[in-house]
Amino acid sequence: MAALTHRASGLVQRRTEAIRSAAADKERESDGEEDEVRRGEEEDDDKGDSKETRLTLMEEVLLLGLKDREGYTSFWNDCISSGLRGCMLVELALRGRLQLEACGVRRKSLLSRKVICKSDAPTGDVLLDEALKHVKETQPPETVQSWIELLSGETWNPLKLHYQLRNVRERLAKNLVEKGVLTTEKQNFLLFDMTTHPLTNSTIKQRLVKKVQDSVLEKWVNDPNRMDKRILALILLAHSSDVLENAFAPLQDEQYDLGMKRVHTLLELEPEKESAKPNANELMWAVVAAFTK
Repeated sequence: MAALTHRASGLVQRRTEAIRSAAADKERESDGEEDEVRRGEEEDDDKGDSKETRLTLMEEVLLLGLKDREGYTSFWNDCISSGLRGCMLVELALRGRLQLEACGVRRKSLLSRKVICKSDAPTGDVLLDEALKHVKETQPPETVQSWIELLSGETWNPLKLHYQLRNVRERLAKNLVEKGVLTTEKQNFLLFDMTTHPLTNSTIKQRLVKKVQDSVLEKWVNDPNRMDKRILALILLAHSSDVLENAFAPLQDEQYDLGMKRVHTLLELEPEKESAKPNANELMWAVVAAFTK
């Protein structure tokens, strides 16, 4: 009887120790996660990125396209409108809100696969939430190419005109005004007045330009699969929006040639092959495919 009691007591003790050990491990993991988050926040602080000045892909592309003093994009740029819609889809994909449907056994091409709502959690950005709502409520689902056209208003179907996101450039510029990057002015152009948004915080624009330059110069990794997805998307979408050249204009000739040579290396990638690689964002490559087809 004493032996049984002793054995039971030992079992209880071992269970108690196991529970304590598991709790300690969990606490260590929790501390590790907190440390990681803290490190990430510290890194953001080191880069000078506060929450107020953290920009979306759409805002970054628009900022690259805006003339600093004049406060508007080139009148000859007819690519930026669709480019900004592509940025929205990629931003939503990077935030885990959208994805492509499964490719299936027959492996459909990127441009024939439909865009699916993965999560309808609000992003905190009005434009993104508006686009997300459209995708979520649309049945049957549409392809990436269709969504770029629908959100741009480039459709012949009058029943689908309500998908168009209006005044996108103006709304993005106002976001940048709220973040202290731009200001608002009125300019007279002979026959009409136009609201413009000149640059007021040159540090943020310089940081953005340097980030783009460094990605293909000092920090070039020679492997798109190892590049940060957001900076890779920014380069490809800035090119599709015809504003990438502005980031390389300040460079000296030798650096400019090298940077553009590496950009062309990225532009020559085949989206179908890249999307099949591990950890690739399929929707991002589908958007790239839509602009390069």
